[in-house]
Order: sequence, then structure tokens, then C-alpha cells
Amino acid sequence: MTQGLTHQDSVVVAATSEAVYDLVSDVTRTGEWSPICRWCRWDDDAEPGTVGAWFTGHNETPARTWETRSQVVAADRGREFAWEVGQGFVRWGFLLEPDGDGTRLTETWAFLPAGLSMFAEKYGDRAADEIEERTRAAHAGIPATLAAIKRIAEGG
Repeated sequence: MTQGLTHQDSVVVAATSEAVYDLVSDVTRTGEWSPICRWCRWDDDAEPGTVGAWFTGHNETPARTWETRSQVVAADRGREFAWEVGQGFVRWGFLLEPDGDGTRLTETWAFLPAGLSMFAEKYGDRAADEIEERTRAAHAGIPATLAAIKRIAEGG
């Protein structure tokens, strides 16, 4: 049974929204908290972390290793940082909002129509299974990512 093609989860971090934003918008640190992405690097001369900047991510699972190129689509310090993988295939992001003395950090994920089309072309009859695998990984990875970011942001 296919899970939803969008997902989000939240955690409260004992740090300011600006401090949490500065952490999650530094894609070169992604390997510290992602269960799949081992590293990222900025690709172009655009100001790192600004809308339009591109970066490459190196991903690993027991079954495969691959790289993706992503473009920053939202960069509002203390509020939102988001990027789209490939040519608008998947959108990942972080929403931040004050929560008492801390920050509610929400990680978001959405499989976009262009991604569904690309998977249909690339995988044919296997597309639904491939989409299901990526969806399961996102649903499982988001809570692990948030827990790791919370630990790092709180100095643990």
C-alpha cells in the first residue's frame, strides 16, 4: 500500500530559530544528520544557501549509492529553508517557528508531479515499486533526521 507522497514531522529544539536555520541551511553539514545523505557540496558561484544556488548530495543505502543535484527554492532565515531535487522531482524543506524558548522544526517532503513522470519514464512497470521505496525512506528518515538535528543544535 502506497504511503502519502507528502510527509512532515516536527520536533521542538532548545535553540533560537536563527541558530537552527543556520544549521539546517548549511548543506555541507547534512551528512551529520541524514540517514541516507552522506555529504553535500555547493556547486556554483551563487551565494551558498540562497534561492537559486545548486548543490550536489551523495547518498548511500545498503542497496545503492547515487548523487543528486538540488536547487535552493526557499531561504528565509529563521523561517524556511527548502530545495528541489533534480528538475523539480522532489521537494525537501525545513519550516521553523518559535515555540516557547525554542523552535519548532518541521521537516517536509513531497514527491512532485515531475518526479512521478520521471520515475514512470525511467522505471516503466517498476515505477510504482521505486516510488514506494523512496516514500518509505522519506517517512522513516524524517524522524531520524529531526532527532539528530535536535541533538546537534542542543550541543549533544
